[in-house]
Amino acid sequence: MTLPKIGFSIGDTNGIGLEVIIKSLLSNRFSNRFIPVIFGSPKIINYYRKMLSIDDNIFQFLKVGENPRPKKVNIFTCWEEEATISHGEVSREGGKFAKLSLEQAIESLKSKYIDSLVTGPIHKKSMELAGFGFPGHTEYLEKSFPPQQSLMLMVYEDLRIGVVTGHIALHEVASGINPKAIITKAKIMLQSLKVDFGIEKPVIAVLGLNPHAGDKGMFGNEEENIIIPAINDLKKDGHIVMGPYPADGFFGSGLFKKFDGILAMYHDQGLVPFKTIAFGGGVNFTAGLPVVRTSPDHGTAFDIAGKNIANPSSLRHATYLALDILRNRNEYSNLVANRLISRKDKYEGEDEIIEDLEG
Repeated sequence: MTLPKIGFSIGDTNGIGLEVIIKSLLSNRFSNRFIPVIFGSPKIINYYRKMLSIDDNIFQFLKVGENPRPKKVNIFTCWEEEATISHGEVSREGGKFAKLSLEQAIESLKSKYIDSLVTGPIHKKSMELAGFGFPGHTEYLEKSFPPQQSLMLMVYEDLRIGVVTGHIALHEVASGINPKAIITKAKIMLQSLKVDFGIEKPVIAVLGLNPHAGDKGMFGNEEENIIIPAINDLKKDGHIVMGPYPADGFFGSGLFKKFDGILAMYHDQGLVPFKTIAFGGGVNFTAGLPVVRTSPDHGTAFDIAGKNIANPSSLRHATYLALDILRNRNEYSNLVANRLISRKDKYEGEDEIIEDLEG
């Protein structure tokens, strides 16, 4: 069986991205499951090899057009120049090499040179200094695979939290909440739960925007005027969607454990409880795209960069999840194909089969 090829963009060179990537790939448990490809440069890899006291023999440096080798940590050269590493510092150079790594990884996804991508953490200010032009990975991926819309989905075991509005200022959140946005994000979540996580009939919860979910209009009317109508429309389409729930009691009472997915209205409403529960083991997955991208749930961790103490657990979980989603998508595609073959007289085409599967 052909092993999947998992690509790794290194993130900010002044952070812990490459440290946790290399530490994760040293595990023998990975060698029989996939072929890793790091998008970086020989010089920066050699820097980390010395820092982490790693044997040279595990690395395979690839030339253009050369296929990655199994049981090796393959390095795809994205630049030749020297990269000055200033651990813990925001810098244009740190953003520049993160950007080069990410760009080459995305091109490799498009050409199917790799099968999925795990992204190392970037620093948004460094990326801005380097002329990146996007708030984060999610927005860049949407732009790279038009006309896709995506959902930032945070995953830890059976906990999955998505957000309607992502990387925007808090004062902009209310204006970004509307029925169309909620329905779009909810449908991406529902489809992902079926295809990417293998849940046949997912049940999701929707959180309110205001304290106490508005308390019948006492603390805002977004629930009554926007969120509840969106939920009702989703129910009319046959989806199992419940809410809106007040975020504090929802997580405090443990009610969140009863749902396959949770849709929060804004970034911190979803990510604060998520990271409280899952920090160090959670994964950021970009749902809704034709490609698989995951990322650890932590940032660049400038405070510990270069000290060889970074924990690779979240990066390792991100890699496992990428493999699981690839497998689930293949199984779903095979299911559709088998239905198409066995029921070709009943259906007009693949769209009708998918509707039947989802029903």
